Amino acid sequence: MPSGLTTGLAATGPAWDVVPPALASGRVLIIDDNKAILAVLTRLLQHAGLTAIQTVSDAAEAVAAYQEFHPDLVLLDLHMPGLSGFEVLERLQARSQEVVKVPVVMLTGDQDQRNRTRALAMGASDFLNKPFDSMEVLLRVRARLETRSLELRLAEHNQELEARVASRTRELEESQLEMLQRLAGAAELRDDETGQHTQRVGAMAGRLALAAGLPPERADLIARAAPLHDIGKIGVPDAILRKPGKLTPEEFAEMRTHAAVGARILSGGHSELMQLAERIAHYHHERWDGAGYPCRLSGEAIPLEARIVAVVDFFDALTHERPYRGAVPVDRTLAMIAEVSGAHFDPAIARAFIQMIRSGGQPTCEEAA
Repeated sequence: MPSGLTTGLAATGPAWDVVPPALASGRVLIIDDNKAILAVLTRLLQHAGLTAIQTVSDAAEAVAAYQEFHPDLVLLDLHMPGLSGFEVLERLQARSQEVVKVPVVMLTGDQDQRNRTRALAMGASDFLNKPFDSMEVLLRVRARLETRSLELRLAEHNQELEARVASRTRELEESQLEMLQRLAGAAELRDDETGQHTQRVGAMAGRLALAAGLPPERADLIARAAPLHDIGKIGVPDAILRKPGKLTPEEFAEMRTHAAVGARILSGGHSELMQLAERIAHYHHERWDGAGYPCRLSGEAIPLEARIVAVVDFFDALTHERPYRGAVPVDRTLAMIAEVSGAHFDPAIARAFIQMIRSGGQPTCEEAA
């Protein structure tokens, strides 16, 4: 047997008799330029019950072998020609995509404490000193495989818990959203006897978001959040909401509070959907020229989703009957939108909306229901 290598293979049995079968299936990658060492370590680990062992004698091939083999443990020589063990370790750490880091045990006869400290700082887990003691090799390998097995099981358990929490959170959010949609629908029935305005606004807002170039996932969120835009009207008295004539300045001021009230009702949500709904409720009456309410935002300072809903809400409100007025024809409403584009509405969004409606983009009754 080559000088500096372990002896006493017959003594390995007791160290592995207590190892569960799942541990013995651990995958070990050995990187060392000395092929004799590779052969002895391989025989030692195989004699102990390990079967998934791969060896690499050329350090330049180590990273590729690591990525293909997916080891549970790496035994890495510290001093090799070409790439050193430090360089190989750095490359392995940089390319590791594991949730649980693969332990790396450095093989070395170097007793320089600075090199050991450097290796540990770079992510090495342990050391095995040359010449090897067979029992020490097995005990350290077993310890590292046991630790990794436990860490993997813990990570899997944590992922399961996170998935359960995420699922429960989604259920709660959906329940909350349903409740708020019912509340918004109740508020809308006081102003729109059909109760379909909110659903039409949601459907058209989703289509307009797509027409404006937003990705489908974002458009779907806007479609789901937009029906809550006027939820704050629940706090506006019927005498104002259903008044057939022109509102007094005091009444109009009371009506305008619904944007801020709606934002407060929707505030505190943790999901992207609820946060989106809050912004839409708060800002869908802002104007491109800054003359809107409640914050007098202008231009792109107004959230894009609010700019989208502003056009859709205006169009749907005018083209459907209300207790205090009749419906305005679609062509006339589109002309009005074009007239105030760049003042009331985002001009790009207004153009996209007009083109969408003229191309048949209004939702059907079934889609709005």
